[in-house]
Amino acid sequence: MDVRNNRTLVMEFVLVGFTSEPHLQPALFVIFLFSYILMLVGNLGLTVLIFLDSELHTPMYFFIGSLCFLDTWYSTVYIPRILVDCISKSNIMSYAGCVLQFFFSCAVVHTECFLLAAMAYDRYVAICNPLLYSSVMTRKLCIQLVLSSYMAGFINSIVHTGNTFRLHFCGDNTINYFFCDALPLVKMACEDTQVYEIILAAVVGFNVGVSTALVLGSYTAIVAAILRIRSATSQRKAFSTCSAHLVSVTLFYGSNFFIYLQPSSQHTPDLNKVAALFYTVVNPLLNPIIYSLRNKDMKEAFKKALRRT
Repeated sequence: MDVRNNRTLVMEFVLVGFTSEPHLQPALFVIFLFSYILMLVGNLGLTVLIFLDSELHTPMYFFIGSLCFLDTWYSTVYIPRILVDCISKSNIMSYAGCVLQFFFSCAVVHTECFLLAAMAYDRYVAICNPLLYSSVMTRKLCIQLVLSSYMAGFINSIVHTGNTFRLHFCGDNTINYFFCDALPLVKMACEDTQVYEIILAAVVGFNVGVSTALVLGSYTAIVAAILRIRSATSQRKAFSTCSAHLVSVTLFYGSNFFIYLQPSSQHTPDLNKVAALFYTVVNPLLNPIIYSLRNKDMKEAFKKALRRT
């Protein structure tokens, strides 16, 4: 603790986690450990499979592999800390640890926003301009889109982290959450947060607005193009190429919008924890299943990999 202007400033935090009930902690530890192992196996396995199979070296699978690689780091930002809190009695996180988790949390969230938007653009070109697909979605452009997503994610994270931790936190250092996030941290601020909220709204609003507009614009054009197709079989085939991405986008954006777009007066810690669980743990766990379950190319590549081994 540090004392400034007769106020005790917080220099460490206590994470409540999902529950404060000791008898539930072992069960949660097993569940999250099993989920983490499945997530690592699924995402890394799909990434390696796409990298090794030459028939999957197309723009669509390049983006799927990039998303799976990102999701590997995504849950690593959150789940190891959750596992520690399940077996620890103190649940103390240092100030520096909170800053680092907050930084990488913002980085992976913003990166995924832009990566999902890039994937929506890829599906738009594939369905709306199929004859130009190979000439438009070149390998160079695909790499640039992925790198730009990471660059935008980390730049936004630097701004967001600097804006948050210039605030001074005082009073109760207990965070009723399972990771260091903006909502519980701002409630601990012992100074006026008006400037903080303006910068936060501008940064998040611009980035989420741009990525959401790209996704919505792409799918509006995709739906219009599919409806113009006369054959029902061709319509189903066209829709199936983007259905997995649409499910992934719905889960990711839906949970984020639920938390950050509702009025602050309606925020409840328990409800926010459940919603945050979807984009921090459930979505990275489900993405490998979503993108491979009904994908014939992926199944064939997996069978070939099994035969080789």
